[in-house]
Amino acid sequence: MLKRMIWVGIGIAVGVVAVRKITKAAESVTPGGVAERVGDAGAEMRASFKAFWADVSEAKQAKEAELFDAIERGEDITPLLSEEEETDDAARGRLF
Repeated sequence: MLKRMIWVGIGIAVGVVAVRKITKAAESVTPGGVAERVGDAGAEMRASFKAFWADVSEAKQAKEAELFDAIERGEDITPLLSEEEETDDAARGRLF
């Protein structure tokens, strides 16, 4: 009798877990669930774009400061400009 009660308890627990997982999966394919996932993806994309833009702005400001310093010292800025292009080509794998 005790074994049967244990197995019934295990069955009930497995049933509850299965029903919760099935309900969660069913909610994810409803229009509201899809909208929530799309909204989350949009928020993640927005955050990554902001981080990217901050990095680009920081690099731009550093390069501008370097160029302004060179101009103030009266140096030729051509090597500074061509160095950037070589770095970009090397990063893309075009070393020709």
